[in-house]
Amino acid sequence: MLKRYIIEFGSGIDFHGQDATGAARKAVKDAISHSCLCGLPEIFGMMDLNKMVVDVTVAVPLPEKVDGEQVLAEIPFGCKSIKVVDGGMQVPGLFLPALGDGDDSIIVANACVEVKIALDPFNAEITDGNKS
Repeated sequence: MLKRYIIEFGSGIDFHGQDATGAARKAVKDAISHSCLCGLPEIFGMMDLNKMVVDVTVAVPLPEKVDGEQVLAEIPFGCKSIKVVDGGMQVPGLFLPALGDGDDSIIVANACVEVKIALDPFNAEITDGNKS
């Protein structure tokens, strides 16, 4: 049975180049930089952090342009999954073709990173981390 251990939020901005993947990567990096998962080994005895489940949701304009594998590469451990949804913001900025701009848009992404652990409901021991 999976139980949520922590939920973190982050935001990422791509000022030039309209790179939705870059903004999403920054948002995930921002989210995971606000926490330390020391409770996993210290409280639950989880020494293999690849047993945790990490579910990422990213909201960004033009979600079809996001490379989910690149975004998940920001997460160093765990059984990872990503859901990319329409959201975030696209606002006017400064058009500079020398910086790769196709237009004057600034892309803003929001990320939610959920860390879940599998607990045995009868004795609260950590199991193998497979989703139930």
